[in-house]
Amino acid sequence: MKQLAIGLVFALTLAAACAGAAEKESEGWICLFDGKSMAGWKAGENPSSWSLENGALVCHGPRSHLFYVGDAQPFVNFEFKADVMTTPGSNSGIYFHTKYQDKGWPRYGYEAQVNNSHRDPKRTGSLYGVVDVLEAPAKDNEWFTMTITVKGKRIVIKVNDKVVVDYTEPQGKKPFSKNFERRLSEGTFALQAHDPRSKVYFKNIRVRRLP
Repeated sequence: MKQLAIGLVFALTLAAACAGAAEKESEGWICLFDGKSMAGWKAGENPSSWSLENGALVCHGPRSHLFYVGDAQPFVNFEFKADVMTTPGSNSGIYFHTKYQDKGWPRYGYEAQVNNSHRDPKRTGSLYGVVDVLEAPAKDNEWFTMTITVKGKRIVIKVNDKVVVDYTEPQGKKPFSKNFERRLSEGTFALQAHDPRSKVYFKNIRVRRLP
């Protein structure tokens, strides 16, 4: 009974954390970030690059990837949403179908780029290294919503409900390189702290499974 009560409190806290989002739990959405702690998340390296600020996860510091390690993983077909805000000159990303690792750039999965003004020309919404968006669909210092949908071999990335990438992975796709497996399978999500000059905010992180 005590465990049930604790689980109920945790579920209500998560629901409150995503209360600002239009999606509802009754529609199958799961909130992955409670707005008050990093419960369910684990940094692979440099955990000091991550902090909490006004109900948001903030990355600012040396390279680090914050992986979702909660009970809801792994994910195969899904719709993922997060509200994001970049600061000028910042770079970040959202990995999916990835796996926890204790250091380095994630070997598995794809990256949805978060970058409106960094020197890297691949802008927000790019499927990094696969489909590049060269004109930023959002602005620094303003919240925007990123949506990543995976169903079968198809990946759709939206920024503020506008489709910026619609990619279908070809059958028999080979690894991106000997160090990176950029292929769909299953896995979890990871947020990226790219470098000490980049500061990016994430909140209302939610997902729902698709058939």
